[in-house]
Amino acid sequence: MIPTLPTTRHELGLLYRARPAMAGLLLAGTAAQRWPGTGSPVRRVPGIGWVTADPVVARTVLRDHRSFTILGEGGVGNLWAQILGDWVLDLFDGAGHHDLRSRTRELFTETVSRDLVSAAWDDRVAAAADELRSGGTLDVAHLSRVLVGRMVISLLGIPRPAGHGGSWPDDEGALRIFETGERLASVALGTAGSTILTPAQVATAQGIVAELNAGIPDGWRNAPPDTLLGRCRELGLGLTETSGLASLLMVAGTETAASAMGRITALLIDTGEQHRMLAALRARAGAAVPVPAAGPAGGDERAARLLNPGEGDPVENVVREGLRVTSPASVIGRGVAADVEVGGARLRGGERIMLLVWSANAAAGPFRADRPYLRESRQLWFGAGRHLCLGAALARAEIGALLRMLWEEDRPLHVVRRRAARGVLIPAWSELIVSRT
Repeated sequence: MIPTLPTTRHELGLLYRARPAMAGLLLAGTAAQRWPGTGSPVRRVPGIGWVTADPVVARTVLRDHRSFTILGEGGVGNLWAQILGDWVLDLFDGAGHHDLRSRTRELFTETVSRDLVSAAWDDRVAAAADELRSGGTLDVAHLSRVLVGRMVISLLGIPRPAGHGGSWPDDEGALRIFETGERLASVALGTAGSTILTPAQVATAQGIVAELNAGIPDGWRNAPPDTLLGRCRELGLGLTETSGLASLLMVAGTETAASAMGRITALLIDTGEQHRMLAALRARAGAAVPVPAAGPAGGDERAARLLNPGEGDPVENVVREGLRVTSPASVIGRGVAADVEVGGARLRGGERIMLLVWSANAAAGPFRADRPYLRESRQLWFGAGRHLCLGAALARAEIGALLRMLWEEDRPLHVVRRRAARGVLIPAWSELIVSRT
């Protein structure tokens, strides 16, 4: 029997064109989940270290802060300490990190995140909606990069460039900021084997951080309390902490958010699940309509329900399911801080483990707009434990705002043209042109 692919052929193509070797590792991880052999779900891979695609083991690792660390070899904190300085060691783990999370708990609530998206995006999203409404085409990949760039400008208080005329931010400025974030993220492109950077990589990254953070000192001192920098100040974060947090948000929230926005749009169209989502939205609005066929990826055996128990918003369900299937941050690394046994394997202090997040999430099955909440993975695409993504609510609000605009007229979309990005850290569409049918 030919096994069902974990996702669409277009998604698999994105993975391959981004990083062929990583795509192979992720697919092998998914296969291991579906056809488990004897022995431990934690395996040693030459040149990489320990690897697992098991969602339960991954969550165990992420929640065990005594045995695993974000600061050691394999952890993102190890990268940032080299770029920002040793103060990161306290801020990113241990008591310093706990204090930071406690003080920043209110930075990105669901309500705050929606307000941030509205303030930064409303006019540009309205213009995009007009393009579709008039019968034109829309490049969702381009729009996603513009929107994320605008969010970064808003969050970091990046001022209007000297001599810049017209409105700010404009598309050109937003794209320039987004591409600067891409350059910063690309420093990590070659760190699958080791998170130790070369002096040249450190110098490049430090230059980019200085460029992005140029407006933060003034914003931190003078921004009103309803802005991110103003809230950081009001919550008691110092300038150094605010600058470090801003850098982290930049590298963690640019490519990943734009990638998810384009890929979830394509998944809804390619799988036919847009019809199921639209039917659920009609049902939520009180219209009596039949449930349409699930589309090319589905069948009659699918449940006919439109909303999952306890869920009132079909778009939010799609956002969660889309993040599960795409998992833009496809791998999470941790250093082994102390000897530990996990998943039946004995790991030694000083080693590293890679959690194949995409593989763990994709093993649950192909994209389904009405898939119930999965307890095994939960929000694994955002991490787990005390390092759960600080901007998770913001990412969900961003994706949801885009999807609502694209399908606001209760009409399906089709892809006119698409092109995958090649040789990038985060798989993404460099072009995804859609129109209404």
